[in-house]
Amino acid sequence: MAGLLLQTAARLLRTRTPSAPPDRPNAAARVTLTPASDGPHDLSALLEVIVEDIETVMRLDPAARHALEVLLVYPGLHALWLHRAAHAMWQRGFVLAPRLLAHANRRWTGIEIHPGARFGRRVFIDHGMGIVIGETATVGDDCLLYKGVVLGGTSLERKERHPTLGRGVVVGTNASVLGPIHLGDGAKVGSNSVVIRDVPEGATVVGVPGRVVTSEKSIVRQGLDHANLPDPIAQLITRLMDNIETLETRLAEVERVKGTKRGAKLAGRDHELAAFEGDGE
Repeated sequence: MAGLLLQTAARLLRTRTPSAPPDRPNAAARVTLTPASDGPHDLSALLEVIVEDIETVMRLDPAARHALEVLLVYPGLHALWLHRAAHAMWQRGFVLAPRLLAHANRRWTGIEIHPGARFGRRVFIDHGMGIVIGETATVGDDCLLYKGVVLGGTSLERKERHPTLGRGVVVGTNASVLGPIHLGDGAKVGSNSVVIRDVPEGATVVGVPGRVVTSEKSIVRQGLDHANLPDPIAQLITRLMDNIETLETRLAEVERVKGTKRGAKLAGRDHELAAFEGDGE
């Protein structure tokens, strides 16, 4: 029995030997992170990051009443802090310990973040239940993630396979951003959208698959207005209806003009016939 257990353990250990994290050569070029994921190096820096995170929640969540409430009952904040600790260990070459901490983080907060994921500063995870963020994902400064967001991969190879979010990106409830794509600074992703292509700066993406419906170069740091998102299908139908109405109006005008000309032609023929009959008498 003991020999069988030892053989099984040896087989499991041979299944996947720890190796270096996959390179992300493009992520660094696409977004610059203010260091926070690697862990503060002294107590003053640690307190600065904690206060900054609490102030970020107070600024972005109207339900937050005071700092103590945010400190104690905001799972998104707790998940971010635990991830920073796990990421610091991951960066130092540890494998099992950060994965165990990430697993505990998931059980406690309902938010699953791989220790290899990179985060900037002032990131706010609102509610957060069901969020999944993969190993090679990068989340830039000032991003806002709502409940159920997935930053997932689309490859089985050990390479960069998760999204890179620029500065000030907002990802709505239950949205999925898949693959090694880049969301430009200030981009917004509507609720339940599935994004599989790069998104330019300041653009808003909705639908399955996601389509760019607005593109504004000026980046405004504000929350996503979930009740006022453009609907590309409705916009298309509206344009089609407008075109149909325009064509119907033009057709009616053409028919009116033709009717007028036909009436004038008939009236001219009647006049000629009357004149001919008069000459015959």
